[in-house]
Amino acid sequence: MRLDRYFSRRRTLDIESDNLEGSLKELLKVSTSRFKDLERKKLLPGLMRRENTMTTYLGNGVALPHLRVKMRRKYVFAIGRSKEGISYEGLKNQEKVHLVVLLLAGETANDYLNVLAAVARLVKDQAFVDMLLKSENLDTFYEQLTSAFGGILTAQPKARQSSLNRLMLRQAARVAKGARCGSIAVFGDTMLASPLELPPAFKEFKTVLISRRAKEGDAEDSKFDEMIQVRSFSEGRLSQLRSAFLVGLTRGVFKISDKICCVGGIPSTDQFDTLVVVDMKQEFSALLAERENFMPSDVSPEVLERVIGIAMELSVEGREGKPVGTLFVLGDTKKVETMTKPLVLNPFHGYKEEDRNILSPFMDETVKEFSSLDGAFVINGEGVLASAGSLIHTPEFDQELPSGLGARHAAAAAISLCSDCLAIVVSSSTGQVTVFRNGIALPLVERSLGRKAL
Repeated sequence: MRLDRYFSRRRTLDIESDNLEGSLKELLKVSTSRFKDLERKKLLPGLMRRENTMTTYLGNGVALPHLRVKMRRKYVFAIGRSKEGISYEGLKNQEKVHLVVLLLAGETANDYLNVLAAVARLVKDQAFVDMLLKSENLDTFYEQLTSAFGGILTAQPKARQSSLNRLMLRQAARVAKGARCGSIAVFGDTMLASPLELPPAFKEFKTVLISRRAKEGDAEDSKFDEMIQVRSFSEGRLSQLRSAFLVGLTRGVFKISDKICCVGGIPSTDQFDTLVVVDMKQEFSALLAERENFMPSDVSPEVLERVIGIAMELSVEGREGKPVGTLFVLGDTKKVETMTKPLVLNPFHGYKEEDRNILSPFMDETVKEFSSLDGAFVINGEGVLASAGSLIHTPEFDQELPSGLGARHAAAAAISLCSDCLAIVVSSSTGQVTVFRNGIALPLVERSLGRKAL
């Protein structure tokens, strides 16, 4: 998704006010002056009411105030920075806001939550925020914004691609041809400063860039056919592989019958050192069992990606320095709810669906906070959190789990076998993240990997 098309240099400014309300007035002034169909008097009160109901502070000195309005355009962005900082009620340790990203969305914008999530993922990158705040002037500030939101935030090349990297890429094409691969996947986080130049032989294959910096799978203006954004939680070679291929499978980038040649190396080393051929049928066929598709029929890929992202963050970070285990049940909610009962009062009861959708970046901390409750999160296919702290009770089934997996994994296996859902488990003891489909387990983060980071 190319968000830079909704940006304008006129709506980029250095904020003069020292408080949030004054900052919003400045941003609204530059963002609404040219749009006659906006009801300007209602905008500031609406933004402040949302702020009083649920904070739009994301961390890293960034706030993302947003509001749905009646207008012909889908989105309008206004972005302001304050090097001195803006006072923001409720922040700890006298922390201040330095970047305010104002989003006005038309009432007919159906991908509103996806846009919020895309913006949040980028501005949560502390290095990116620091770069914006250090920009010499607003012209540079605007150029950095549009380049980042337009696709990939890349460093300026400092040197030519090394001869060894050129050799590795040429060999990748040869291996792909010999192994009859249809695609070549390049793990882009290997490259820190060196440019990435694809050899002519890559034109014979579908090319896919896998990187934590790729934005929303948009390959427009790119040398790659597809891009997949997956965060890496390890410094190991190809550590994003299984998660990236699972995302690619759900999006339709890859098929279960594909073979893929992968080239990568240790992140940020500027050196490719690994070639791997992955047979998707061998990697994922056990999860499909007798079903035609890995994804439940009612679950969107974006929702699955977000749930996996939160699960992996819990795996690595825990909660307040302590390990935490939890279970997410995704899809086929009506049937799942017949096999669950509440262990606690449902914390999501009574809220609007938009306010309890897991795609909203402002739900991250809420979900992580409730992850300490016993029981499972139940989430429908559109991302709406139906309940937390739910006890799963399913009919008995004859299923053997790998050794070392406990009651939470048994519940996940059982509910995924009894309904058309996916279950994602974070182990409290090892930090392993496991996806269950049809009672079959697929580890995404290997044992003890996450706990080393605590």
